[in-house]
Amino acid sequence: MRIFWQSFIDATASAAYMTRLSDYLNGIAEPGTVVDVFGISPPDRHFGRLAEFRCAAIAIDNGLEAASRGYDAVVIGHFQDPGLYELKSAVTIPVVGAGEVCMHYAARLGRRLALVTLDDVFQAWHYEQADLYGLGSRVRHVVGMNCTPADFSAAFAGDSTARERMLADFTACAEPLVRDGADVVVPAGVLPGLLVGGEFGFKILHAPVVNTAAVTLKTAEMDVRLRAMNGIEVSRGPFCSLANEHAIEDFRSFITHGRGAPLFPSDV
Repeated sequence: MRIFWQSFIDATASAAYMTRLSDYLNGIAEPGTVVDVFGISPPDRHFGRLAEFRCAAIAIDNGLEAASRGYDAVVIGHFQDPGLYELKSAVTIPVVGAGEVCMHYAARLGRRLALVTLDDVFQAWHYEQADLYGLGSRVRHVVGMNCTPADFSAAFAGDSTARERMLADFTACAEPLVRDGADVVVPAGVLPGLLVGGEFGFKILHAPVVNTAAVTLKTAEMDVRLRAMNGIEVSRGPFCSLANEHAIEDFRSFITHGRGAPLFPSDV
């Protein structure tokens, strides 16, 4: 089984994280599963809707390429899941969004969910995600650590002091949410998910903390196995009808060549 994992992090600028993520995923994968981790350059660095939209377009194009090269599944390894439904509608292999599957997994572990994200700018996005995934009444808290991917670099490069500091920051963000009634804590990002994933049985007070990276990978493996077993796939009705070859051609041409004709004829 070959899984294409699309991170929204720059593979060079955050090399320690990308190496750690690849090693971790391949270390917990089923025998015979290979996970190839890819980044985006420039990465999702200017937090906001426009940056997410740009990265989503690249991720969709990369997912189309992965499917054409024989990968068995594509993972959107970015908790906000930008482009998730569009990519599901463009390929026939399983497409797994970290946010979608981790929220649903967490909903099995407790009633009220708390999300700890990288930055407060993502709060509105995560509440919208929860509504989209039918979990709006379950996601009661979202809080940002207000950090950047670079803040995790030292921790993933082996600096134990940095790791303890980041874990302490994560705990400080999550603990008030648990005291306010949250049953489960979800690291709303693979970066913080990988950080806490190394802590066996990690909890904030009584609340279990979801291992975002592991849940996402294991869901992808499960989806591939179930598809091979009984042919199940995403609904191809109005929800995610399969794009035809011309729509895919137009999209990939746009990514490669840009808009083509200028908006104003005078710009020719």
